[in-house]
Amino acid sequence: MASPPQRRGRRGGKRSSEAGQNPHMHVPYINRKIPPYDLLDEESLIRIEQGAERILAEIGIEFRDDPETVRLFKQAGGKVTGVCATAWNIKFEPGLIRDLLKTAPPQFIQHARNPARSVQIGGDATVSAPAYGSPFVMDLDKGRRYGTMLDFENFVKLAQSSPWLHHSGGTICEPTDIPVNKRHLDMVYAHMRLSDRAFLGSITAPERAEDSIEMCRILFGADFVEQNCVIMGNFNSTSPLIWDGVSTRGIRAYAAANQGSIHLPFLLGGAVAPLTMAGAIAQNLAESMVGCALTQLVRPGAPTVLASFLVTLAMRSGSPTFGTPEPATGSLVMGQLARRLNLPLRNAGSFTTSKLPDGQAMQQSMMSMMSAIQSGGNYILHSAGFLDGLLSMSYEKFIMDTDVCGALHAYLNGVKVNDDTLGFDALAENGPGEHMFGCAHTMRHYKTAYWDSGFTDDLPFETWSESGGEDGMMRANRQWKKRLADYQAPPLDVAKDDALKEFIAKKKASVEDAWY
Repeated sequence: MASPPQRRGRRGGKRSSEAGQNPHMHVPYINRKIPPYDLLDEESLIRIEQGAERILAEIGIEFRDDPETVRLFKQAGGKVTGVCATAWNIKFEPGLIRDLLKTAPPQFIQHARNPARSVQIGGDATVSAPAYGSPFVMDLDKGRRYGTMLDFENFVKLAQSSPWLHHSGGTICEPTDIPVNKRHLDMVYAHMRLSDRAFLGSITAPERAEDSIEMCRILFGADFVEQNCVIMGNFNSTSPLIWDGVSTRGIRAYAAANQGSIHLPFLLGGAVAPLTMAGAIAQNLAESMVGCALTQLVRPGAPTVLASFLVTLAMRSGSPTFGTPEPATGSLVMGQLARRLNLPLRNAGSFTTSKLPDGQAMQQSMMSMMSAIQSGGNYILHSAGFLDGLLSMSYEKFIMDTDVCGALHAYLNGVKVNDDTLGFDALAENGPGEHMFGCAHTMRHYKTAYWDSGFTDDLPFETWSESGGEDGMMRANRQWKKRLADYQAPPLDVAKDDALKEFIAKKKASVEDAWY
């Protein structure tokens, strides 16, 4: 009888899954093999959809500082009334917005500069990206501090180094040492230079959206960009029920260039949305559908993504709470609604209000992340690093979250059933009462049968203690430093790199620095 597979020596946990034994490594995105969970019945879904239609028909959406968007919606049948000289309320008859969405693609490819890294947005695909938008960064060595361009580049490198993320993300943290009106150039360039994955562009001003798209024309070629999605923008409405001109003009810029855009409110229950989840979902649906519909008025067929960001409040203090159960159920319902609209969905992520990458952080993150997975979410922003209610980007939690993302690759692969996986020969080889460590079935599958974390510690207490007694935060601190030390930038065409640098230099020289 063959000897059982030997366990390799290791310190502080299992050997790194970077060694290549894991069958789920290096996939450009996840093709889910398990169905999403349908929480609500048909009657309840219809009532939420009718609630969203009633909001649009009876209350309407306010648009600010963008008369062209107002003109487009009026031309499409919206009923426009002036609120003031720069604001308009538009009401939409039931079904109007849904009709506009019929030209939106149910799925699309966002191309990366490395074609092997291109991702599918929609269908059975799940794409994970880092957290987005934190002004602070945090690690165990230096504590909490304002983010810098060095931090931003570090997180792009960490994302590129992880086989469990599929997308480089966008504003992973705010580089506060770069002027506000110029930092978008450095951020987009960092994604292009330090990663070969798909990424998000700037949305903080229409001209910055245009700059992001123009840089893509340099990187990919203008003809390719005209025909293919290579960049997306992540746009927020101003809840309750407002789309401001900065967002709508940016949406129009991306759509006109045939590039993708994500549309979502930031809904705090009891503050800018109804306290009850059904009402918040109806409002979310109304605001997001209108953003998606605008893309189709600009360019029918432009890629667009329905999205949600549902957050509860601590009702004693008024503070936002992340990773709570009610928004998790809301994510499941948004998944059902997106499938009924035949649109890709962005929702949830590794949300937490914990101030450290501790047990609270991971408990809340798992509640939220699993809701995104079970809802059928297609693009999951905030998959790694989210801490402190999105105020801080954590180096240690980034490592912990990416390990969870790796486990989700195996989870979403489901259970394969055939003659080999049923394992009858494993039981039959030695018969009742005998172990199966060295049987042929075990030897065929032991390297690939189970998810093998490169982070968790599964050793007996005594061995763990003798090896230094590292907790999860300490292991994560050691691992992110090693990954940055081992990082190698993917090659970038020298001529394209020079052209990008020249574009950035000219843009920066054309305007004075602005710090607010």
